[in-house]
Amino acid sequence: MRIASWNVNSAKARQDHILDFLKAGMTDVLLIQETKTQDPNFPETLYTDIGWNVVFHGQKSYNGVAIASRHPISDVMTGLPGDDEDEQARYMEAIIGGVRVATIYLPNGNPAPGPKFDYKLAWMNRLTARATTLLKDEVPVVLAGDFNVIPQDIDCYDPPGWEGDALTRPESRAAFFRLANLGYTDA
Repeated sequence: MRIASWNVNSAKARQDHILDFLKAGMTDVLLIQETKTQDPNFPETLYTDIGWNVVFHGQKSYNGVAIASRHPISDVMTGLPGDDEDEQARYMEAIIGGVRVATIYLPNGNPAPGPKFDYKLAWMNRLTARATTLLKDEVPVVLAGDFNVIPQDIDCYDPPGWEGDALTRPESRAAFFRLANLGYTDA
């Protein structure tokens, strides 16, 4: 099964590009981030009209995630466990073809330090807890999306230009590697 991830920066504004990509047949599952639309306004028929299944979890103007698949989608969960007060639409997981897939739009965290950075780190800790639980289920898992982390200097074009940014701070990088070192592969 071919799985792709795409931060579309508005599902409605990128409809034509998404449709072209799906019709090109390069993937079986598309994990989408930053849909920027509430659920009633999500362009569901864009997918269903070409025979795809789609589930989505959005909010007005910001965030939002979706999973589109040629195959049936089941056991859908929206929201990252661990904080009942967190209403941001940044996480969704489901089972497709015997694989648990999750689409992730991790918080940016800027400016850092500050409340947004603290939220990012807390969110990453919750993600690591969920990822640990998923591994125990002994079902294949794919965690994909926009992690808003630059794990190493080699992963960006201008390391000095990113110095001090939430994406490159040591705390963000350490949290990313705690997740990866559970047994996941950064691909």
